[in-house]
Amino acid sequence: MQRVAIDAFIDLIPQLPVLDVRSPAEYKQAHIPGAYSLPLFTDEERKIVGTLYKQESREKAIKAGLDFFGVKMRPMVEAAEAILAKHYGDTNTDKRILVHCWRGGMRSAAVSWLLDLYGFKVMTLTGGYKGYRNWVFEQFQQSYTFHILGGYTGSGKTPTLHCMSARGLPTIDLEALARHKGSAFGGFDHEQPRQEMFENLLANALYTTTKNNPGAAIWLEDESQRIGDLNLPGVIWEAMHDSKIYFLDIPFEQRLEHIVAGYAVYEKERLIDSIIRIRKRLGGLDTKNAIACLMDNDYTGSFAILLRYYDKFYTKSLHNRARLHELLVNVPCPCVNPAENADRILEGRVTDRS
Repeated sequence: MQRVAIDAFIDLIPQLPVLDVRSPAEYKQAHIPGAYSLPLFTDEERKIVGTLYKQESREKAIKAGLDFFGVKMRPMVEAAEAILAKHYGDTNTDKRILVHCWRGGMRSAAVSWLLDLYGFKVMTLTGGYKGYRNWVFEQFQQSYTFHILGGYTGSGKTPTLHCMSARGLPTIDLEALARHKGSAFGGFDHEQPRQEMFENLLANALYTTTKNNPGAAIWLEDESQRIGDLNLPGVIWEAMHDSKIYFLDIPFEQRLEHIVAGYAVYEKERLIDSIIRIRKRLGGLDTKNAIACLMDNDYTGSFAILLRYYDKFYTKSLHNRARLHELLVNVPCPCVNPAENADRILEGRVTDRS
């Protein structure tokens, strides 16, 4: 068995499988991206052992843990073998694995001992998941150069960002990490991760992107600090607001057509629920008219009302930036065409805007 510090552990993750031996509830709350769950204890067993440790003694807690652990030894070895086969492929003979628990204590030590005894080459994380979380927060304190892709709702910012990535530019899709499109209508397709898991995913993306593109600016889509139910770390959001923003300047009607095509496929009830969620900001009359248009199958009329609302909201947010006149770059685009609009940015077909 070998103990590994967090920095070395992070660099090994792309190469080796990570076994998270915390309880199922701990893993569900958040985990290292890509880690496999191999719990030493169930949630109830963990509670029993923890209570004994706190209220009686370390020795009684260990004995109870051994009772739970003893009957699981063979199944855990077989589960680890299955994970390696899944990770590497059935023909691979590499038995190197990474193991961690919450603080790098008894749980990871017990599982590592067992797997090492069986013949695995085990490396355990010093400080455990708690140490990993400290590493996550350290990533948010690093100095990054961001370029922000902006534009009103319906500008196709996300697919444009993907086109820029396909052309080799370093990008991070914040909405993909948050599993949300960033508006009241953005959470239709996926359940969002919990805040802690979102932070883990973001830290991993920042670290990986920076490592693979040293010195290069990272392209991000312009976002509110809140994406659905999740919050961007304050220091990252502040850095985004102090970065150059490339504004996709696309006519209203073109954006409206794009929005209608994207959202008219959803059930009316879900669209209406989303409208109701913003009724206080949208206003009573516009809320009533937007819903009435939907009921009459006038999706264009309904989304025209909503698009005007979001345009006002975005304009206000845009002008809350300090030094906007220095940071804002206009990118005139005749229509919503992500590939062409990505090329416009990369080819420098932009104008100053203040």
